[in-house]
Amino acid sequence: MASTSNNSVDQIRILKLVDGKHCENTLYRLQKGWTIRFMLGPDLASQKVTVYTNIPPSEQPFKRTVYYPLSWELLTKSGINSLDAYAPVKLSHSGAFQYYFTYNDKKAGSGYFIVDPTLCIGMDNHVLPLDAVCMQTLLPKSLGQFCDWKDRLLVAKESGYNVLHFTPIQKLGCSNSSYSVSDQMAVNPSFYSSVPVTFNDVENLVEEIRRDWEMLSVTDVVWNHTDKHSSWLKTYPESAYNLHNSPYLRPAYILDRAIFHLTLDIEKGKKYASYFPLSIIETEKDLESLKVILLKNVLPGLKLWEFYQVDVPKQVEHFTQAVKSFKQNGNVTKDVKIKIIQDPNFNRLQCSVDIQAAVEQFYAGSDCDLDRAVSSFVSTLEWLNRVKKETVMSDLFSAVNNIIAGVRYERLAADGPKVVLLNKQHPLTTMYFHHQFEDSTVDEEEQFVFGDTKNSKFIMAHNGWVMGANALENFAEYPGKVYFRRELVCWGDIVKLRYGSSPSDCPPLWERMKQYTEMTARIFHGIRIDNCHSTPIHVAEYMLDAARKIRPDVYVFAELFTGSEEVDNIFVNRLGLTSLIREALNAWDAHELGRLVYTYGGEAISSFIQPATQILQPSRAHALFYDITHDNESVIVKRSIRDVLPFSALVSMSCCAIGSNRGHDEMTPHHINVVNEKRKYRKWNSALNSGSEFVGIKSGMIQGKHLLNVLHQTMAMNGFTQIFVDQRTQDVVAVTRHNPQTHYSYILVGNTSFSDSKMKPVPPMLVEGSIMGIPLEAKPSETEQSTQDYLKGFTKDKQFINGIDNYNLVVDTDIAASNSTCCKILESEDKSSQTVHFTHFPPGSIVVLRVKVTETVNKSISDIRETIASLHNSNTHFDKLVSKLNLRTLNRVLFRCNEEEMSDGFGISAYQIPSWQKLCYCGIAGIAIPLKKISFSNDLGHPICSNLREGNWLMDYISSRLLKHPDTKDVGNLYADWFSILQKLPRYLIPMYFELIISLTYQKLLHACWKNMSSFVAEGSSFVKSLSLGTVALCGVVKGAALPRVHPDVPGVCSTSVDKDVQDCSSISAGLPHFSSGVMRCWGRDTFIAMHGLQLVTGQYDDARNIILSFAGCLRHGLIPNLLGEGKISRYNCRDAVWFWLQCIQDYCEAKGFELLGMPVARIFPEHDSEPTPVGAKSQPLSDIIQEAMQRHVDGISFRERNAGSGIDSNMSDEGFLVEVGVDKTTGFVFGGSKFNCGTWCDKMGESEKAGTRGVPATPRDGSAVELVGLCKSTVRWLEAAHNSGKYAYDGVFIKTCDGSVNKLTWAKWNEQIAKNFEKYFYVGDEDTSHLVHKRYIYKDTHGASYSWCDYQLRPNFPIAMVYAPELFDAEHAWKALQIIQDKLLGPLGVKTLDPDDMQYRGDYDNSNDSDDKSIAKGFNYHQGPEWLWPVGYFLRAKLYFAKKLGSKKLEETIRFIRSYTVNHQLHLENSQWCGLPELTNSNGSHCHDSCPIQAWSHATLLDLLYDMKDL
Repeated sequence: MASTSNNSVDQIRILKLVDGKHCENTLYRLQKGWTIRFMLGPDLASQKVTVYTNIPPSEQPFKRTVYYPLSWELLTKSGINSLDAYAPVKLSHSGAFQYYFTYNDKKAGSGYFIVDPTLCIGMDNHVLPLDAVCMQTLLPKSLGQFCDWKDRLLVAKESGYNVLHFTPIQKLGCSNSSYSVSDQMAVNPSFYSSVPVTFNDVENLVEEIRRDWEMLSVTDVVWNHTDKHSSWLKTYPESAYNLHNSPYLRPAYILDRAIFHLTLDIEKGKKYASYFPLSIIETEKDLESLKVILLKNVLPGLKLWEFYQVDVPKQVEHFTQAVKSFKQNGNVTKDVKIKIIQDPNFNRLQCSVDIQAAVEQFYAGSDCDLDRAVSSFVSTLEWLNRVKKETVMSDLFSAVNNIIAGVRYERLAADGPKVVLLNKQHPLTTMYFHHQFEDSTVDEEEQFVFGDTKNSKFIMAHNGWVMGANALENFAEYPGKVYFRRELVCWGDIVKLRYGSSPSDCPPLWERMKQYTEMTARIFHGIRIDNCHSTPIHVAEYMLDAARKIRPDVYVFAELFTGSEEVDNIFVNRLGLTSLIREALNAWDAHELGRLVYTYGGEAISSFIQPATQILQPSRAHALFYDITHDNESVIVKRSIRDVLPFSALVSMSCCAIGSNRGHDEMTPHHINVVNEKRKYRKWNSALNSGSEFVGIKSGMIQGKHLLNVLHQTMAMNGFTQIFVDQRTQDVVAVTRHNPQTHYSYILVGNTSFSDSKMKPVPPMLVEGSIMGIPLEAKPSETEQSTQDYLKGFTKDKQFINGIDNYNLVVDTDIAASNSTCCKILESEDKSSQTVHFTHFPPGSIVVLRVKVTETVNKSISDIRETIASLHNSNTHFDKLVSKLNLRTLNRVLFRCNEEEMSDGFGISAYQIPSWQKLCYCGIAGIAIPLKKISFSNDLGHPICSNLREGNWLMDYISSRLLKHPDTKDVGNLYADWFSILQKLPRYLIPMYFELIISLTYQKLLHACWKNMSSFVAEGSSFVKSLSLGTVALCGVVKGAALPRVHPDVPGVCSTSVDKDVQDCSSISAGLPHFSSGVMRCWGRDTFIAMHGLQLVTGQYDDARNIILSFAGCLRHGLIPNLLGEGKISRYNCRDAVWFWLQCIQDYCEAKGFELLGMPVARIFPEHDSEPTPVGAKSQPLSDIIQEAMQRHVDGISFRERNAGSGIDSNMSDEGFLVEVGVDKTTGFVFGGSKFNCGTWCDKMGESEKAGTRGVPATPRDGSAVELVGLCKSTVRWLEAAHNSGKYAYDGVFIKTCDGSVNKLTWAKWNEQIAKNFEKYFYVGDEDTSHLVHKRYIYKDTHGASYSWCDYQLRPNFPIAMVYAPELFDAEHAWKALQIIQDKLLGPLGVKTLDPDDMQYRGDYDNSNDSDDKSIAKGFNYHQGPEWLWPVGYFLRAKLYFAKKLGSKKLEETIRFIRSYTVNHQLHLENSQWCGLPELTNSNGSHCHDSCPIQAWSHATLLDLLYDMKDL
C-alpha cells in the first residue's frame, strides 16, 4: 500500500460490492475517524441494493447481531448511474465489524472490516501508534512477590520497552505452568507477602505504570482450557470434555489407559523384561519392540472395534420380530441399503441398524423367504462389522505410529527433553485423559467409569494442539478422531473446556469466563488470546464483545498456527485481532530475515502518495514481530552469541509492532520454560553492570536494545513509514526506514551470525544525501571466543534468571560520522552522496546512520511541494490558464495520437517508453492514464518509473511539445518550470512527485473539458463524463485533414494560430489511431452518426454547425462525401451519409433553432461536373442545399465515380464505381446500390486475390436499407413540420412522369407513403410465406436486394430506424423484434452484425488473414458477425422508447437492464489506455487487434442513450 496524501484530511475508503462475494477471509484494516463508502460493483448496477453493517452510530454501544441499514447518497447531481451512488459509514468504534448487502430479499454478499484501537499512555494520554509498540513478555511467577514487581519491571522500562506482556496472573495449577490456570477469579498466591494481593492492587500498578512510565500492560486470557485440578470443575464437570457429555471419547480413553498400564508393566520389569531389561527406552530397537507389543499384545485384547459394531444375534432377534408385523404393500424401496447406526452412548456392541429398512431389503427383497432373509441379513451384519473393525484397526495403526513418534521425540531426539525414567510420573506418552480415580486394570476401569454416570463425568480430556489441523474446526468434537488416533500434542496438566454452541449449552462456564474476561479488560490495556487457533471462534467472539464493552480500545493480539494467511484473516476478521504475533526466529538465514522485516510492515521508499479518497485494498494482518517469544529457544543456542544483537536490531527496524522475551536482552543462554522455571528475574540497579540479583545498562545487550527500542519508537511516531531492505552480502543486511515527508532516513546495517563465523570483507555502501551522524554503533569487544566457549563458561544461577555476563559489546551513541570505529565515510565530489567503507565490522556488529537530503535537494523538495500544495487549490495560475482553453486546445494538451501529432510537422511523435510501449497519446492523458494504474498498485518497478529515474527525457518531452504550439505555450512553460525543479531531486524521488504533478493537473484539465460542455455533462455521472472525453480526444484541428472552409459570413469562424489558411474548426476523427490524419480521418457517415452524441449532447454547437455547413459545401450529385479529403479529393460512394447529415441538421435546429437553414454555404462544386471553386465564388443558403439533396434523390442519382480505378480504390471492380440511388415512387422508400458495391456502413470490399474475393463486396445491402428508410421518413416528417411552421420554404419535390409531365410529391404525401408501406414490406410475421424466411418476428435488413435472401438476414440495423422513425413500427412487433436482437445478437460490449445462426456468420475479424477461406480472408467478415459497438446505442434507445409505450413495468425492467448492461462499457472505459470504447470486438466481446481502441460513434450513441435517460 502506498502513502496517504494527508492524514489531516478526512480519509475515505471506497469498498466496491460484488454480487455473491462473501469476503470472510479478506482483511480490511481501517482507523477510527475514517469513512467507508460502500459502492456498487458492476454486477449490482441494476439492483436495488441495501447495505447493512453492525457498526453502531457513535452514541450507541456495539451489538454484534444488530445491523443498521445505510442510506445511499449521490456523487453527482445526475441520478443516471447507480455506480456513482455510495452508502457511507463513519468509523467511530474500534473492533471487528461485519457488513452484508441484500437485494430482492436475498443476502447477496458480506465481509468484515477491522478498526484499529487507539492506545494512550502518559499523564496527557498521548497516542501510542501501533507500529511504535515495543513489547516485552514476562512470566509473573518470576517477578516474585508483588512488592518487588516494580524493581523487576523497571528493567523493561530502562530497556526501552513501552508495553509489558504478562502471562496469566491468576492462580496456577499443579504444574505451575504459566498457562495452566487453576482459578480464573483468584490472583496467584505466590505474589503474596505479608498480605494477600488483589486484582485491584494489580490494576492500580498497571495504571501507575501507564501514567508514570508511559507503558501499557497486556496479559493473556486462557479460554480453551483450565488446570485439571481446578476446584470449580468438581461443581461443574460439564464444563470440560468428559466421557459423559462426549461419550465418543470412550474408545480413546480405553486406549489411553492401556498405554498407561503398559508403562507400569514395563516399569515393573516382569511382563516385558525380555524387551526392556533396564525398564527404559533409549534406542530405535526399543521403539520397534514397543510397536510390536502394542500391535500384538495390547491392542487386540482391547477389542476397541466393539464400540462401533452391532450385536449380530440381538439384531437378528429384532429382525425376526419386525418380520412378523411386516405388511407387504408393493412399495418396496429397491435402493435401500442398511448401514450401522452408531450408538450415541458408545457402549460395546450397542450400535444398530434400521430394522424396517432391513426387512424391506432382505425379507421383502427375497420374496418373503424368512430363512433366506435371515441368512442374508446375518452375512451383511458380519460384513458391516468387519468393515468397522478394519477402519478401527487402521486408526489404531495410525495411533501406534503417533505413539512411537511421541516416544521418540521425548526420549531419543536430540532436540527433545530426553526423558529417561519410565513410570507413573513419566509414562510412555502424555496421557490424553485426566483419570481421577485409583488405578486398577483396563477392564476394571472401564466397568467403573462406564457403569456410573457420576464417574464418567470426571474423566476429562486434556487439551493440546494438532499439527496441521483445520483451525476452524474443534478437534475435540465428534466425529473427530484426534484422541483415538493419538494425533494430539497433549498438555497433561490441563483439560479442554466444552462450551457448546451457545451460552445455554453450558451456562456456568460461559458466565465464569465472561467475568474473567471482563475483569482482565478492566485491569489491562490489551489481551493476548492463548491457544487462539484451538479456541472455538464463536466463544472468542463472545468473550471479546464482553471485553470491548469494558475497554472499547482494548488491544487484542494472538499467535496463530493455522498455516494459511486466509484462515488467519478469518480469525482476525471475526475477532478483531489488532496484531498477529510473528516470529523472527523462523528465519533460516539473513536473506529470509530481511524478507520478514520487509514483509511485516511499511511501504517501499518513494511510494506513490495516494489521495485521501481511495479504493479500499485488502490488508495484511498487522504484525507484532518478536525477535524471540517465550516459546522459543535462546538465539545463542539456536544460532550464535554474536547474532543476538544484529538479529534484534534488524527486527527493530520493522515497520510494525515488535516484541521480545525477558531474558533475551540479558543474554540468557537457554529457554526460560513457562512450566519448569522457578527462579526470579533480576532487579534493576543502574549503578551496576551485572550481578546475581541485579542488572544494569551494561548487562548483556540492554544498552543496545534500549537504543534500538527508542529508535523504533522514534521512527514510528515521526512518520518513517517507508522501508527498504538491501541484502549486502550473505550475512550483512541493510535496512532503511524513510520519512516520505521530511525525506530523512535511518539506515541500519547488521552483520548477522547465524553460526560462528570469521570476519569477512563488507562491500562499500553508497548513501544518497548527507549522513548527519551515527545514533548507534555496536560490536563485540572480542571476536575470538566461540559460542560454545561462552556456553561452557556460563553458570546458571540458582535463584535468579541470569545471562552470559562476560560477552561485552562496545556501544557508542550519537557520534559524528567521522568518529566511527567500524566504518569510514567519504563524500562524493558533488557532495550529493557519501560512501560508507566498513573498516572493522565483524559478525555481531551493527551501525545506524541518520541521513538527510542535501540542502540543495531539500530546497528543491520544498519548492516542488509548494507547487503540489498549490495545485490542490482551485485558483492557481494553472487553473486560470486552463480556464481560457477551448476544447480544440484541450485536445492538443491532453490527447492527440502519434499520427495526429506528426501531421503538425514539428517532428514530434508519441513518446516511446523503453522496455514497454509508445504512449497512446502525446498529450497529458497519454502518461496520466497508465500512471494512475501504476500509482494505485504502487508499481515502482514499472518501465515508466524506471524511465523517470534514469533521465529527464519524458519530462522534457511533455514540456517541449506544449511549448511548440502557440495555443499551449503558456501551459508548456508551467510544466517546464515544475519539471526543472523536479529534475534537481534524487532520482528515486522523481516518479512520486512527477505522478502528483501529472495526476493533479490531469484532473484540472479534465474538469476544464467538462466545464466547456453542457450541464448534462458537467453535472453528469462519471459514465457520462468518461464518454464525453471522446469529444475532446476525437475532435480537433489536424493539418492535412481540415474541413473545407466555411463561408466567411458565418459568425465566429477564424483561422488557426499557426496557419491563416486553415480555419479553426474541429473535424471528427472516425477512430484512433487508424482514422486520425489525412484523407482517412473524416468520414461523412461516421461524422454525422457521431455528431449528436459528441457535439450536440455535449454542447459543442458551433463545431457542429461548422461541420454541417462545411460538408454541405461538398454536396455533389445530391450526396454528402464518404471520405472528405478536405473537399478536394472527396469520394461520393456512400448513399447513407447524406441521410445522417440531414438528421443532424434537424437535431441541430431542434436544439438551437432554425437560423442554421439560412446560413450561407460556400459551394465547392456548384455543378455536379465542375471543378472545385474558391470559397465565396458561389454560395447558397443551407435550405437550398437540403432541397437539392432531396430533389436529386427523387430524380434518381446515377454517375460513375471520378477517376474510377485503382487510383482511388485498388480493390473495387469496374462495375462497382457506378453509383445509383433513387426513391421508389410506389413505396416512398429510398433505394440504391448494386451487388458490385456497398454504399452503407457495412462497407467491406473483398481484397484477397488468393481467396478470390477481390472486388466482391461482403455486404452490398443494395435495395432499400432499413435504416435509410427510417432516416428518410424522419427527414420528410421534419421538413413537413418545418414548412408548415414557416421555417422551410419548400413543401415537397417534383416528380417527372413517363409522359414528361411534372407532379409534386409533397412532404406530407411522401411521409404518408413510407408509413403506409413500411410494416407491409419490412416486418417478417406469420403471414410472410417466403421460403427465404430464416427468423420470424423481426424486421428485414433490406427490401429489394439483388440477392433476395439478404433481405431476411437478422442484423442490428432496424433499431436505427426505430430511433429516428418509431412511428413506422407496431409497438408489439417492435418489442418482440428487439428481444430477438437481445437474445441472438447482443454481446458483452457490442452487437453481432449478423445472426450467429446464419451460415455466413464469422465472429472474429482479422484483416491480416491471408488464407484461401473466402469468408474471412483479408477481413472479409468485417460486418458478418464481429460485434460493433455503435449500433448498441440505437438498440438500447429503441428498447427504451418502446418500453415506455408498453407500460411502467416494461420501462422499469428496461432501465434496470440498460444500467446493468452498460456497466461493461463503464469498466472498459476505466481500464482503457485510450480513454475510449473500441470500434468493435470479436465474438463474445473478445479483443480485436484490428479495431480502433477509441471510436467516435461508439461513444456518441451511448451518450445519446444516457441523454434519453436523463429524466428517468
